[in-house]
Amino acid sequence: MLPASAPALTPPPAPLPSVLRRFDCAGPRYTSYPTADRFVDAFTADDYAQALEQRGGAGASARALSLYVHIPFCESLCYYCACNKIVTRHKSKGREYLDYLAREISLQVAKLGRGAVVRQLHLGGGTPTFLDDAGLRDLMAMLRGAFTLSPDGEHSIEIDPRTVDRERLVTLAELGFNRLSFGVQDFDPEVQKAVHRIQPARQVFDLMAVARGLGFDSVNVDLIYGLPRQSAASFDRTLEQVCALRPDRIALYAYAHLPERFKAQRRIATEALPDAAAKVDMLSRSIAALTAAGYVYIGMDHFALPGDALAVARRQGRLHRNFQGYSTQPDCDLVALGVSAIGRIGATYSQNAKTLEEYYDLLDQGRLPVVRGLALTRDDVLRRAVIMAIMCQGRVDFEAVGAAHLIDFEHFFATELAALEPLAAQGLVTLGDRYIEVTPMGWFFVRAIAMVFDRYLQADRNRTRFSRIV
Repeated sequence: MLPASAPALTPPPAPLPSVLRRFDCAGPRYTSYPTADRFVDAFTADDYAQALEQRGGAGASARALSLYVHIPFCESLCYYCACNKIVTRHKSKGREYLDYLAREISLQVAKLGRGAVVRQLHLGGGTPTFLDDAGLRDLMAMLRGAFTLSPDGEHSIEIDPRTVDRERLVTLAELGFNRLSFGVQDFDPEVQKAVHRIQPARQVFDLMAVARGLGFDSVNVDLIYGLPRQSAASFDRTLEQVCALRPDRIALYAYAHLPERFKAQRRIATEALPDAAAKVDMLSRSIAALTAAGYVYIGMDHFALPGDALAVARRQGRLHRNFQGYSTQPDCDLVALGVSAIGRIGATYSQNAKTLEEYYDLLDQGRLPVVRGLALTRDDVLRRAVIMAIMCQGRVDFEAVGAAHLIDFEHFFATELAALEPLAAQGLVTLGDRYIEVTPMGWFFVRAIAMVFDRYLQADRNRTRFSRIV
């Protein structure tokens, strides 16, 4: 029997294109609240160190952590990419970077304490598999020397299929990784040429077979719709291949073309991009194809097979969300390592220096490389609880939130409840006497529902810095 906080997962019909167009607006992805654009330079490394020390002390090592390590290097440039990356073929840069990561780990552990249990480890980038086998072994040895990696935890790594083979996957399994994320984006050769990422489908299928044979718990595939030279018909073919590949999870992202912010995207010809109507058509058809193939819609742009841990957590109301997206792990602090990495300790968020030069310089000075962040207010913590309940459980219980935060929910959020009424009229949310519940159709637009409770967003209405919901 499902807990009260987890509405039954009735497979929803794919939204009509007309409904998708109605909600084709920009908005946060809510991997945090407040969102990272609200971080301030006034939050310093000293503030972060204080947060680490407050978490430390008796019993701190037993309280589980999430751990994120950012590896910024890529061997080639993908034109669509908006990540913090450094394009180079010089492997020596990876060795130098590991030396600085070791310094950062030492500084973190000096404040946090050694041996904290890590239930979730994620290596992202860039391309973590830019590091050679020796580099990956050294990194994992450093992490195991500073933290206690739980044997039943989630240990995941992002993979560029062009940088691995069977032997590398064997090494990753030996190092304790149990979850892989393959960057695919699109199997169409013309689209791959347009974004400068040539990777034959057969290569991915072969790697998937190896990963299955090695017993990895879960394999994820990333897809992007809205890329240059894509059409609904061409993306249908990619989806057909992905469904045949049968990954455990699929992340389906909309391409956000922001060449004024991301230099690499200036190499994409605007006239080669599908228009808004074509993107909506692709999304609608993608949702229909994936759900027809047996995938469960998790929320936002994530799908999973019914037996995958993410789908099980969704059914049982145990879904959580952090800077890496949806997670099955309980809500906990996140220690982030590496250039530009974003972490969360207690009621604070922090971000490391975004350039390699500044990151190295701060560590050369013996300082934590945190350059900005945020100390959450009581209102931030309250709204974070509501937004995450919407994003993860699809339900907000007024009495539970009120008791936890010492408020009268209906009085405090009267304006927001009134703003939800048009969404309720459109069938996206149910407004009960003492609860809010996202409908099966509303899950496709869960960001729009959560945005109603974002005090910062409602105050300035400046959403151009966010990706579009559709």
